[in-house]
Amino acid sequence: MRFSLADFDYALPPERIAQQPAATRSASRLLVLEEKQRTQATMRDFPRWLRANDVLVVNDTRVVQARLFGVKESSGGQVEVLIERALNEHEALAQVRASKAPRAGTRLLLADGALAVEVQGREEPFFRLRFPDTAPLETWLARYGKLPLPPYIERAADAADAERYQTVFARASGSVAAPTAGLHFDAPLLDAIAARGVPLARVTLHVGAGTFQPVRTENLAEHVMHAERYFVPEETVAAIRAARARGGRVVAVGTTSLRALESAATPAGEVRAGGGETRLFITPGYRFRVVDALLTNFHLPRSTLLMLVSAFAGMETIRAAYAEAVAAKMRFFSYGDAMFITHRSEPDAV
Repeated sequence: MRFSLADFDYALPPERIAQQPAATRSASRLLVLEEKQRTQATMRDFPRWLRANDVLVVNDTRVVQARLFGVKESSGGQVEVLIERALNEHEALAQVRASKAPRAGTRLLLADGALAVEVQGREEPFFRLRFPDTAPLETWLARYGKLPLPPYIERAADAADAERYQTVFARASGSVAAPTAGLHFDAPLLDAIAARGVPLARVTLHVGAGTFQPVRTENLAEHVMHAERYFVPEETVAAIRAARARGGRVVAVGTTSLRALESAATPAGEVRAGGGETRLFITPGYRFRVVDALLTNFHLPRSTLLMLVSAFAGMETIRAAYAEAVAAKMRFFSYGDAMFITHRSEPDAV
């Protein structure tokens, strides 16, 4: 079946885009999609839909302070830098916003001149930047960078965001955006999940800024997916095998956890430990090999993530769910509410 971009569009009133997090993490609202019904609840109710034999897989990536401001040394023109990913200890790919794209050899004076970086060249759609070799890239970002809130949050990051835009699982630095389904978890919710007998397993997928980019090609086969680094530890492979042996489900917290697991899977559905880069682009018709249930936020129109959840739950199911969420005045995107898809749709049912 062929799809157009219009198939993944929907109308969203601007006031439905969450500009602040909920008062507490687990106070977010939750729309549960079961096979024959939808239920509105809150994240505190989430354990009700888990089974003792399940395993819950979370993404433990940590958001780095990836946004930097400054000027071009040659002209004084303003620049904004958003690190996309580290290439090594001293080089990174980045988005650079300026009135005129900087050429190779241009020096950018960032953080009021405290940090000078050189543009090495362009690797579409990013610029390759070299940072001073007197300290690792991570040190420069921690010292001078700002937390990169998503483009649809129309305010600067504040002190509260430093805590709330990180998940409670965060430990492996490397993302420029949070794995937002994980933002709903706090200690009381994790205690309730543990009381249900559901173990927690971890993967790492470092989220790139490309996650916010809408698909612009009408022919989805022409879309070039951004690359993201992932890692699946041996302990997680063992936890998934044990859950399956018990007859339990693999429940992914977020599309990033799902993409890591599906990228690490063999054609037979066995998850391999290790990591690499993934450009996995999931659209309706994809046959999922690992993940059985998915907790996820509400996603941007025409985005790869909306296509992914449409593949997982079925297009008509997602259309109806999003329409209900809009009508119920639920909150959308990174600081918004969540949806739990309790089972996956088979491709021929999409």
